[in-house]
Amino acid sequence: MLSWALWFFIFAVIAGLLGFTGIAGTMAGIAKILFFVFLALLIVSFIAKALRGRSPV
Repeated sequence: MLSWALWFFIFAVIAGLLGFTGIAGTMAGIAKILFFVFLALLIVSFIAKALRGRSPV
């Protein structure tokens, strides 16, 4: 999921450089949402592993 966020960010930067500001804004918004979803799932995963008694890393 983090790779999807990075791809959307890259596409947003390219679209912004080419002058497609509407598309760039949309892609940047999607990248931001995917990044925060990834971050939330990562934290939940660490908490779940910690509760099972395993090392979080």
